[in-house]
Amino acid sequence: MSMDLLISSHPDDAEADRAGFVAPVHGGPDGGPPVQFDFSTNACPLEAPLPVRRALGGADRCRYPDPDYGALRERLGAWLDVAPSRVLPTAGSSEAIRRLTLAARLQGIEEVLVPQPGYGDYRAAAQALGLAVWPYASGVELLERLSAPRARPALVWLCEPCNPTGESFNTAFWGELLAVALARGALLALDRAYEPLRLEGRDPVPREFADRAWQLWSPNKTLGLTGVRAGWVVAPLHDALAGRMQALAPSWVLSAEGVALLEAWTLPATQHGVNAACQRLRAWKRQQRAALQSLGWTQRPSVTPFWLARPDGARLPRRLAALRAQGVKLRDATSFGLPGWVRLSVQPPLAQEALLRAWRASG
Repeated sequence: MSMDLLISSHPDDAEADRAGFVAPVHGGPDGGPPVQFDFSTNACPLEAPLPVRRALGGADRCRYPDPDYGALRERLGAWLDVAPSRVLPTAGSSEAIRRLTLAARLQGIEEVLVPQPGYGDYRAAAQALGLAVWPYASGVELLERLSAPRARPALVWLCEPCNPTGESFNTAFWGELLAVALARGALLALDRAYEPLRLEGRDPVPREFADRAWQLWSPNKTLGLTGVRAGWVVAPLHDALAGRMQALAPSWVLSAEGVALLEAWTLPATQHGVNAACQRLRAWKRQQRAALQSLGWTQRPSVTPFWLARPDGARLPRRLAALRAQGVKLRDATSFGLPGWVRLSVQPPLAQEALLRAWRASG
């Protein structure tokens, strides 16, 4: 699955980003009535494994967590096979994105490279600090930009697998990128929020690359618990920026519920439950893609339980509004630079039937 299929970027975006701030758009709640069938978020639609639910129910809300999160970092470090000192708790990936961008800015980074299409918080965090933002549309374009004779050290954001496309780079790309990044002094940041939801193939990121990049993890999407903001960053080996990242964190960045979720994430029973959920999602994904194909929708390939699709016919905003009025929500991909496209996630068969009925009725 190649990320080289992404749409073209716009070279003048960097200058526009210096001039003004555009708030990122997200799926999920939108201030309107509750969404009954929500295809607009990437969260797993299945119930979290029992160990996680029990841990959240037993979280001690009457006391502060350990401000250093020592036991949690030891536990995550052992589970990840990395030194606990490299594990930095975060209030989810969005908080980590803001904090890492600020740390990079304080270190002298003035440019940020972001995938286009990609998660809006990478760009928003850079814009808020007045950094130049350069979008890249493919692995080839990223390598070319980093290799340019006048290229300056930059913070480079990657998402594997990518949101919103659900696509994945191949293994060879990571070796090429690491060589170029080391030669150019680039700061590599790898968003891993969707790796546990990979439904096809294997993780292509080699250990050598992972040890040289900042890795952001947030299992709440995989667990279907996006209301619990919890995650961690794995710092690169021997990176002096780790101290600054810790210094920039607010006190008690993780709540008691966040600690409970991350501790339960490492349990074998939780991982067994996640694997079982992925098995069910694979079957639902095949069914959902076949249903959309019957409607004449164009669908992009994806290794995750979400992907990009272009519905057949015009007047997409009006039809999406009609679906929303019927309790069915899709993610308009216009804010990703893809007008006419939607991102949608795998949902149970009952929700799929509701989508088909609502779409036909909206025409």
